[in-house]
Amino acid sequence: MSGKYIAVYVHPRARQRRIALRGENRYEVWVPEAPADGAANKAVQRLLAEALTVAPSRLALIRGHTSRKKVFQLMSA
Repeated sequence: MSGKYIAVYVHPRARQRRIALRGENRYEVWVPEAPADGAANKAVQRLLAEALTVAPSRLALIRGHTSRKKVFQLMSA
């Protein structure tokens, strides 16, 4: 697998959906979904994909499945 890595800090159960760039390849994301059954992870993946204008399927969660600190890999096309 090749591609760039994107670090994300997540705020689940937020009042609104929001994403903020915090540095090169570093984002902070707020989603209203609870961190149960992967709902927040899926919401973060969709929101991040929308911000990067890529398909959600091109983003793979590689670290932090149960943590607020996550690392996604953007797969090359």
